[in-house]
Order: sequence, then C-alpha cells, then structure tokens
Amino acid sequence: MTEDVAGVRRNPAIVELRARIRDHWDEFTPAGRSVCRSLSESTPERLLYLSAQELGVASKTSNATVIRTLQALGYAGLAELKDLVATPFSSSPREERLRNRIESTGGDPKHVWDRVIAESIERIELLNADLSMDSYKEAVRLMLEAREITTYGFGANYVAAEHLTLKLRRLGRRSRCIQTAGFRLADDLMAIEREDVVIVIAPGRLLVDAEVVIDRARAVGAGIILLCKQAVGERLAGDVTVTIHVPNTVTGITPEVLTIIVTVDALAQAVAAADTEHTLESAHTLETLRQQLGF
Repeated sequence: MTEDVAGVRRNPAIVELRARIRDHWDEFTPAGRSVCRSLSESTPERLLYLSAQELGVASKTSNATVIRTLQALGYAGLAELKDLVATPFSSSPREERLRNRIESTGGDPKHVWDRVIAESIERIELLNADLSMDSYKEAVRLMLEAREITTYGFGANYVAAEHLTLKLRRLGRRSRCIQTAGFRLADDLMAIEREDVVIVIAPGRLLVDAEVVIDRARAVGAGIILLCKQAVGERLAGDVTVTIHVPNTVTGITPEVLTIIVTVDALAQAVAAADTEHTLESAHTLETLRQQLGF
C-alpha cells in the first residue's frame, strides 16, 4: 500500500513499518498479529492521531499488547513511530495540519483531555527510553563548572529557557537567558566567555539565530549543551559539547516545550543535588530577601 501523504508519494516510515511486520510476523502471538494488522492498515494521517488505547480497541487487544508489539518491531514506543511517520507532514500547509489536529479530537472535551494526557505520557516515556545517561551527567558537570550559564530558546522554547534560568539563579548559580533576536542578538552573544556554558533549546528545527549562538560559543571555547530532536543532534554532533535528545510533538496536540520542561527540570535538580550546602544557603538567602520585601 502506498498512499499519497501531504504530497509525498510514499511515506518511508510506513513502508519501513510494514517491512518490519513482514520480517517478524512468525514471531508474534495472535494478539501481536492483530496489533500488526491494525498498524499496517492505518493511513499515516490516522496513525499520527491514534493513541495506544485506541489501537488496543481497534485490534481487540490492550495498551500493553500494543506497546510490546511496537517494541518487538524495534520501536521505543508509539511516540517514536509517530515521529518517524510525521516527517513528510512538516511541509504540508499549517491550516491543513491544524484542521487534522482539531478533527482528530472529535470535539468532545473528555476525548480531548484523554488525547492530550495519552500523548503527553507517550512523549515522556520516549524521552526516558532515549535518554543517554552519560550525556545527562556530562551536561550536569558542565553546568556545575561554568562561570555563567546562558540559556537560549526561540518561540515557545524561550519559556523553557527562562524557566531554567530562574531555577538556576534560585540555586545560587550565575545564569542569564538571551531575550533578543536578529540585530540585537549580537550584543548578548558578545558577553559569552570561555568559562561559560551555553544551553541551546531547539527541539524541532534549528533557525539561523540558534546556529549563530552555537557558532559564537564555539568561537570563544564555551561549553555547548544542545537539547534537540535526534536528527538535529546527529547533524551537529561535532559542533556541540553534549547533546540531549528530546522528542518533539508530531501532532501539535501537546506543547512543544513539554519534554523540554521535564529535561531542564532534571538538569536543575541534578545541579541542586550536587552541592547541597550551596543550594540550602542560596535558598536561605532567597527567603531572607523575600521577607525583607514583605513576602
């Protein structure tokens, strides 16, 4: 089966999925084969908005059987498969993607709630499954040794960058968030020094501004932590110090910053735990200042 999807004659991820099903067919139980049939019969558009629960209902199995079957096919979970299937859709018109997203929820508030929760869990599970603990530990080490930690994120990811900066300041770490773009961005980049660490948040795509931030950090010898999807991380592996892969939203049902917020919270908590006395002293200072301000 080779459906037209968003102007793409064949969706490579669906072709690959069906090939894996053929290769592993004899290994599956009747329940696993039922899941495989539901997967192979789904169009790319439909698969993007299906939850594990809905696949379980369609295949007359269960959520757990769906997940086990996907893992037996070599996927970390449904979120990874969706991410691969979604690639050709990035070139489709924004209005069309918005319409598909709205129609997939059915308009029922309970259905909307269930869909958002299900996709959130899928993305966080994929984040956990794909995490390189060595990369995470190295990122924490760089942050602990930095003179200053500079965070950068564009669009909705600016919220996560600012969130991380605030948490680090409350932990007594010198940190700032770049709040400029374009012409004014150059002024902020001038302040990056060799002993600094720059955290670039770009889970979806890398804009020119983000690339210039990375280039500037490299030029002065600063450490660079990149939070991004796997494809971007692989392309920039030689340009950054450490990469942490974060799965991006493929449907738009959950916010782009969901897995980023989880990741930066984990980074901040590890920094706090690495030096308990410093963390407690900073917390005491912060509380004293708030009391002086009447809070």
